[in-house]
Amino acid sequence: MMPPVFLNELGLVCALGSGKHEVARALFATTPSGVASHAGFADRPLHLGVVTAPLTAQDALPRAQHSRNNALLLTALAQVRAGVDAAIARFGPERVAVVLGTSTSGIGEGEGAIADHLATGQLSASFHLCQQELGAPALALTHLLGLAGPSYVISTACSSSAKALASAARLLRAGTVDAVLTGGVDSLCRFTVAGFRSLDSVSEERCNPMSVHRHGINIGEAAALFLMTREPGPVRLSGWGESSDAHHISAPEPAGRGAIAAIREALTRSGLSPEHVDYVNLHGTATVQNDAMESRAVHTLLGPGVKASSTKPLTGHTLGASGALEAAFGWLTLVDNPQGKLPPHFWDGDADPTLPALALVKPGEALGRPVRSVLSNSFAFGGSNAALVLENA
Repeated sequence: MMPPVFLNELGLVCALGSGKHEVARALFATTPSGVASHAGFADRPLHLGVVTAPLTAQDALPRAQHSRNNALLLTALAQVRAGVDAAIARFGPERVAVVLGTSTSGIGEGEGAIADHLATGQLSASFHLCQQELGAPALALTHLLGLAGPSYVISTACSSSAKALASAARLLRAGTVDAVLTGGVDSLCRFTVAGFRSLDSVSEERCNPMSVHRHGINIGEAAALFLMTREPGPVRLSGWGESSDAHHISAPEPAGRGAIAAIREALTRSGLSPEHVDYVNLHGTATVQNDAMESRAVHTLLGPGVKASSTKPLTGHTLGASGALEAAFGWLTLVDNPQGKLPPHFWDGDADPTLPALALVKPGEALGRPVRSVLSNSFAFGGSNAALVLENA
């Protein structure tokens, strides 16, 4: 029997705030916060999930590793640093790995450098090409913590950090390492906003998942970090599933076959039957095609009664960080929550009649008992699908 793996520590920062307690208060609140109108990322203000909390200084990193992406990452790290340092002391730096997901890395710094070049004919002195490397977040943590174990980044668009958690679990189960610092980070930049707008996928208002009036996403930024070990902790990562249906470069497979395969694998690995899933954190992007596909997949496997919500109206779609961030919301739902409060599904309430009905969580809704299990879905461009099952340990 394979050894279980646990999510022992959690650090996070997103549009809802910084740290477990601040984010949990906003996550379970009966009125929405987080996503708001912001200028500077497009030719007109858009609703975005911008992090407004103070970020940790990057003085301990080489100048070539400075970026907003890494500042977000270090802010999450600071919240779990004591536990991470203790794990390094206990296991040794060669037995601690770093596995992260991202999609932006330092693109924002590249945008600034290009703007400077257009204006002055020179790149800004603060710019370094290494800032844009997808491996930059893992390199930063490895450098800062003096680690010598495996260190890498997975970049598969919106499934990146969910797949990072699955990869971290495999390293632990294989005995390759004894602890993994794992999660995801993505920072807002004009490039990603423009890319999604070119697909007519961006909403100028707060996004409206599962509504007949839905018409696109809000983009956000975040960092979420877990210390994962085989040592018992408050939450167990009991299942994960991955699939690649390669249906289309940007559109999901309409019937949800790839999503169903990933969810089914996660449930099988966890040993849970569908009726024992207490809550589903939907990928829930509020795009026409994703919500149609996901509602079919969840309805097919779990039925119409399972409690479900999308948290993207609160944080925006944090792209490469979304899998880890929403796993973090699962962690918060499972820990120190005796009444079983659930993350609300904020929308206009006008359901799309062409979609299978789901039991979307109302503001203030709770199970009346501790939540035992959470399923978190992440679906990406190119048909890269991932699902995670978290359980109260």
